[in-house]
Amino acid sequence: MADEPLAELGMKTPLECADTPNMDMMAAKGTLGLVETIPSGFAPGSDVANLSVLGYDPHSAYTGRGPLEAANMNVKLGPDDVAFRCNLVTIDDGKMADYSAGHISSAEAEQIILDLDRKFGSDSVRFVPGISYRHLTVWKKGSDSAETTPPHDIVGSRIDNYLPKGAGSEDIRSLMASTREFLSSHPVNLARIERGKAPANSVWLWGQGRAPRIEPLSARYNLKGGIISAVNLLNGIGVYAGLEVIKVEGATGYIDTNYEGKARRALESLRELDFVFVHVEAPDEMGHEGNVQGKIGAIEDFDKKVLGPVLREIPQLGDFRILVLSDHPTPIRIRTHSSGPSPFAVFSSVDKENMAKGLTFGEAQAGMSGIRIAPGHLLMDYFIRGWGEFVDEKCGARRS
Repeated sequence: MADEPLAELGMKTPLECADTPNMDMMAAKGTLGLVETIPSGFAPGSDVANLSVLGYDPHSAYTGRGPLEAANMNVKLGPDDVAFRCNLVTIDDGKMADYSAGHISSAEAEQIILDLDRKFGSDSVRFVPGISYRHLTVWKKGSDSAETTPPHDIVGSRIDNYLPKGAGSEDIRSLMASTREFLSSHPVNLARIERGKAPANSVWLWGQGRAPRIEPLSARYNLKGGIISAVNLLNGIGVYAGLEVIKVEGATGYIDTNYEGKARRALESLRELDFVFVHVEAPDEMGHEGNVQGKIGAIEDFDKKVLGPVLREIPQLGDFRILVLSDHPTPIRIRTHSSGPSPFAVFSSVDKENMAKGLTFGEAQAGMSGIRIAPGHLLMDYFIRGWGEFVDEKCGARRS
């Protein structure tokens, strides 16, 4: 949800314009600051950012996006397997017209992916269906060295300039090209075109990697935790982190997601678990679409429908801490991720753990707080081991 000031919003960000009384309460009465989730030298992806959010140093934990999504899909990777994120995309006149094929439904997408696997799958290559436009391709004895580009970074650009490059890229490009002719006449796409919807007329392979080695949070902190997300990538990180993947009916990863259901399941789960990570994708999707009012609305929905119910009901479970943050900025101006710091707020039921300064939750106010966590993976350690220790000693935080 983090962004940049926009002229059309009076040089405020969507977050600063949104009505967010619950996040503002946390910022005013709790502890507000900035966190750097993207280390220098890493592309600003949700994979790297959310590893940082969950307390993992990407320098040692990150091998690529594909294997993280594979974990959530129960796809076991052998030592010589390379997992690629496989987007269903729309290419028009040689340009990336839509990185999501019009946010194709999971039912339509599953039919396409299974047909691709029947047509192009082999002992070496498999296509595995996921959710909406987000799927997986596993390549046995494949190369993980090619330079690939996320499709949401090149909307409106000619794809020729962004096709896979380097070692092993020729086979990847060949497979992508082979799918286009097949998909151009696929019944699902013909039906979508008739309804005026974007066809999934190509696959786009990116984010490849081999299985990482990650210490579960359950082992590190001796806790039981869960994760709630509609995004395979996030759930895959959760699997490696030793978290229970908690499903919520109607969770879509878009603005029509079941916000209330996520809050309800989080509260239910906390009766048995010590820790729950709740992820909402809608503000990010609005950033990718360049939809200012949509992003403001998604932020307000999160505040009202997710955070509000949790704050009201969690005191019934005893003492608690709540951390709210944006995993990375997705600025409207560039319609993709950026590496800048994001605001965070921690609110504790134990008053002495709060550094109340009366600020509101937003990028500028967070910058005024004097608290900046870098590297970002330290934030989770402070949060779980004891925020009071951070408040008392400011350990590891850069303060101005």
